[in-house]
Amino acid sequence: MDLKGIDIKSHLKEYVVYIGFIIIFIFFSFVLHDKGFLTGNNLMNIARQTAMITVMAIGTTFVLAAGEIDLSIGSTVALSALVTALALRHFNMPVAIVAGLGTGAIIGFINGFLTAKVGIPSFLVTLGMMGIVFGFARWITNLRSVPIIDGKYNMIFGSGDIGPISSLFIWTLVLVIIGQIFLKKTPFGRHVLATGGNKISSSFSGINVSNIKLSVLVINGVAAALAGMLYAGRLHGARYTLGEQDLMTVIAAVIIGGTSLFGGKGSIVASLIGSLIMGMTNNGLVLMGLSVDQQMIFRGVIIILAVSFTLREKKG
Repeated sequence: MDLKGIDIKSHLKEYVVYIGFIIIFIFFSFVLHDKGFLTGNNLMNIARQTAMITVMAIGTTFVLAAGEIDLSIGSTVALSALVTALALRHFNMPVAIVAGLGTGAIIGFINGFLTAKVGIPSFLVTLGMMGIVFGFARWITNLRSVPIIDGKYNMIFGSGDIGPISSLFIWTLVLVIIGQIFLKKTPFGRHVLATGGNKISSSFSGINVSNIKLSVLVINGVAAALAGMLYAGRLHGARYTLGEQDLMTVIAAVIIGGTSLFGGKGSIVASLIGSLIMGMTNNGLVLMGLSVDQQMIFRGVIIILAVSFTLREKKG
């Protein structure tokens, strides 16, 4: 057996997302050199556009690494943004922040409780929750958007800049660092990966598997809520359609980053790169003149390719 060959192969798999990012960046840099792809404004625009996807990808990485899935993140984005906007009308900003994050935490807790304690598969639980939460988001505002006129909130949560740096970019960096540390450097993160790798062995090792499942779904709910609050701050308002199309992009970003659909493997930094790949690709396709429909088709193809790679890796 060629152990050296196996080692090289495993390292290539680990770094393929970073290699892919560089290749795609170089490709668009050459093809779109005359259309402003490499300008500072455009690159920061990519960072702004991908910030909310990255925040959701952080939570989704924890969920998939634990061997579960959450399909309700898009609806959680919408409802949390609306709750935050409505709270800002009647209360101060701290109360609105707690209300928005609390909405995500409650949704995540319900998902986690039904999955971990009742034993319903997370796919079914979160599929049902997706419909419930979207319906509730539509109902509480009667399909109306809710504007946010609090300039301080808008500046902190999406619209502000510190010099040439967007506040959304700062949110992204801080949350990625925190997420990576928790996943890779803490007992909780190791338990998440162990649970996703082998639930039975984890139970025998003393890990409370049900609590891990519950925790990652709560984390994902809070992450989706924060993404909704960032959307609301960037757009100066909230609407029930926020996050409606994000689920596919988030899953694509996480899978491209190397997180396994079967659990036991994940990296927050790699999910960030996957998110940037999706954002950079969308930006490049727009500059090339492709329509939104064509971009959706492209994202679908990326997901199929990424899942196919994951399946081959599992069989291997």
